[in-house]
Amino acid sequence: MTHRWLDSPTHHAWLTQEALRLLAFARSARLPEGFGNLDYEGRLPRGASAETLNTARMTHSFALAHLHGIPGCKDLVEHGVAALQGPLHDAQHAGWYARPGGRGEDAKTAYLHAFVALAASSAVVAGVDEARALLRDAIEVIDRRFWSEEEGALREAFSRDWHTCEAYRGANSNMHGVEAFLALADVTGDTRWLERSLRIVQRLILAQAAADGYRVTEHFNAHWQALPEYNHDQRADGFRPYGTTPGHAFEWARLLLHLEAALQRAGLGAPGELLVAARGLFDSACRHAWQVDGAPGLVYTLDWHNRPVVRERLHWVHAEACASAAALLQRTGEAQYERWYRGFWDFIAEHLIDHAGGSWHHELDPDNCPSARIWGGKPDLYHALQAVLAPRLPLAPSFACALVM
Repeated sequence: MTHRWLDSPTHHAWLTQEALRLLAFARSARLPEGFGNLDYEGRLPRGASAETLNTARMTHSFALAHLHGIPGCKDLVEHGVAALQGPLHDAQHAGWYARPGGRGEDAKTAYLHAFVALAASSAVVAGVDEARALLRDAIEVIDRRFWSEEEGALREAFSRDWHTCEAYRGANSNMHGVEAFLALADVTGDTRWLERSLRIVQRLILAQAAADGYRVTEHFNAHWQALPEYNHDQRADGFRPYGTTPGHAFEWARLLLHLEAALQRAGLGAPGELLVAARGLFDSACRHAWQVDGAPGLVYTLDWHNRPVVRERLHWVHAEACASAAALLQRTGEAQYERWYRGFWDFIAEHLIDHAGGSWHHELDPDNCPSARIWGGKPDLYHALQAVLAPRLPLAPSFACALVM
């Protein structure tokens, strides 16, 4: 296969058109205290409240859009930064609430704080002066509270006053920690973020996953002992589901290639195992999750015998599969990744893109009809937008910095 979609001006034009469509839909998520979750029609429900996770993701996404040359987005970045410095920030104890003023929750999670750091770094690159203070605050909290030098990974969660640490460690939060750390390394010029990323990868992927056929173990206790039965009774949890999550294998594969490229760009040694592991993760996810129940698409979760557990098809899983295939195609030039890349986009175009209502269907049932068992509405811009941007960007630096090269 000599002609690559990654090199096609027509494909690039299609990706740009899809990015514009996604962004036009997402603008309606703005609220006085940040960004909220849009419903299926792209409206804010009655009584909608801002959420810190969505505010951080939207701030990062609109920063990428601004850097990509799309007018009208910088004001949305500034709005997100102001919200993260104001009603979503805990002025008493430091760190960030999940919702304005800490309403309805008491935990501060590494997952959420990784996205705040990512948003702040992207906003700095986008030229929002106020974002520099936000970035300093995010780095301080990660350094002081979440990063464990002894463990070489992020602690999962704390009580609001930081006095109590959850006796759980998660691969998901550490994966997004790697994503944030790669951005922090580019924005600050501090290579310790690359070194920390590599330590996380060595623990969770090069040791744990590589020893188990490149299946990513998601849940651990405080001593990093695996918890294979975690959430057995809440199998469809949106953040900590039971079993393995093929979408995360795709995401890890892409991040390993970004890390390899970042280490090389910084003049540091990049272990050869990073490419080996990226290949293994991608292959394992495709082999066990694609069309495994007879219908097209990738299932959400698998059990420890690689049988489907939650068969819904989630949009973010397919977005990450696309971005991962693009990264492996860039890195290796191998035709197998071109075939997967085209196949994933064909599935997205046929089943996930909502041409009538806007954005993407966030979830499909096992028959590939829209559903809302796990995720209702259309709150997420981040995964789909990155999927349409990643194929046109180098593996390093990180997305925001790559857009200004």
